[in-house]
Amino acid sequence: MLKQIEGSKAMAQAVAACAPEVVSAYPISPQTHIVEELSRMVKAGELENCEYVNVESEFSAMSACIGASAAGARTYTATASQGLLFMVEAVYNASGMGLPIVMTVANRAIGGPINIWNDHSDAMSQRDSGWLQLYAMNNQEAADLHVQAFKIAEELSVPVMVCMDGFILTHAVEQVDVPEREQVEKFLPEYEPRTVLDSSDPISLGAMVGPEAFMEVKYLQHFTQMEALRVIPRVAEEFKEVFGRNSGGLVHEYRMEDAETVVVCLGSITGTLRDTIDMRRERGEKIGVLSIVAFRPFPAKAIRQALANARKIVVLEKAFSVGIGGIVSREIHMAMQGHAHEEWELIAGLGGRDITIDSVDAYLDTVADGTADHLTFLDLNKDLVDREIRRQAKNRKSGPVPENMIRDITELMRKGSDR
Repeated sequence: MLKQIEGSKAMAQAVAACAPEVVSAYPISPQTHIVEELSRMVKAGELENCEYVNVESEFSAMSACIGASAAGARTYTATASQGLLFMVEAVYNASGMGLPIVMTVANRAIGGPINIWNDHSDAMSQRDSGWLQLYAMNNQEAADLHVQAFKIAEELSVPVMVCMDGFILTHAVEQVDVPEREQVEKFLPEYEPRTVLDSSDPISLGAMVGPEAFMEVKYLQHFTQMEALRVIPRVAEEFKEVFGRNSGGLVHEYRMEDAETVVVCLGSITGTLRDTIDMRRERGEKIGVLSIVAFRPFPAKAIRQALANARKIVVLEKAFSVGIGGIVSREIHMAMQGHAHEEWELIAGLGGRDITIDSVDAYLDTVADGTADHLTFLDLNKDLVDREIRRQAKNRKSGPVPENMIRDITELMRKGSDR
């Protein structure tokens, strides 16, 4: 049903349409509205045959999900940022046991310093955890991806994260065609667990594995993710047949037919980039956007095919690996080995900083004229950084960097207002 609705509530209603039997979650911004809405729906009787489990932490939330999924229940949770880090041990256990839990990650920066705004550092920190990761470019796709995630997870018996940009999507009110139960029933089969605890047929789940088989177990996790490269696009096609719209898949191409320069991205920044590329197309530039939906498993073949004609590749990403640079950029480089092109890494939007069309457009001008650095932090306040570098060089006891910068920003703003 088409609704003017907050993103978080649309996600909750899409999840409810999938008829989860257990929801266990601990509130943390910016995903709180999702689990609050699910709690309300369970209490009001709108979501039947579902147990909503109140827990004392994110670690407990994932632990409860593991128990519920192992007992054969369709299971869901949501988290963000430090909440995801708090449940990490259990996150790895869930994938190691092959449990098809679906989890929303409302992407938010990881501290310190503490920051509640959006970037992708939380989910990127778990890229090697064995979970599939699907990134939504808008709330419609986010709702649709949740429905697809249950089907993918349960077919492959692997957990899936649906990643949506915190606040930018979770708190945005816009039109969403929210999947309804009757539609979902035509698409999502009844859950038949591959592994289930049964007192009449006892098994051990999560047992210790020694050197003689540990590598083989980990290889099978990898094998399952490679199978997901086949399943994800097929499920997207099946979704289109039932719901009548394109959502999900491995990647989205935009104005790529003759693009010589391509900007690669994940998540909601896709919309801003498409608008920027439209402007540059009007000026005669052959440029396009490739947005990655499935970051895990990494769709190297699909990316290589999409970028086959590209001569300049810019990877815009909202997270980075301290001490080396872009995370997605490294994987694009791997996928494109042997292909004649130039690459640039553009780190943007960290901690929720605005990514504007003007800034991206100006940066792309430097790529076009060959003056861009191969690693750039978009709109970096160099004066602020230089102040701190000089302070540290001058005084061994220079104090904490975040607090110093807050004072510097306040001083610079005051001087600006005095002028």
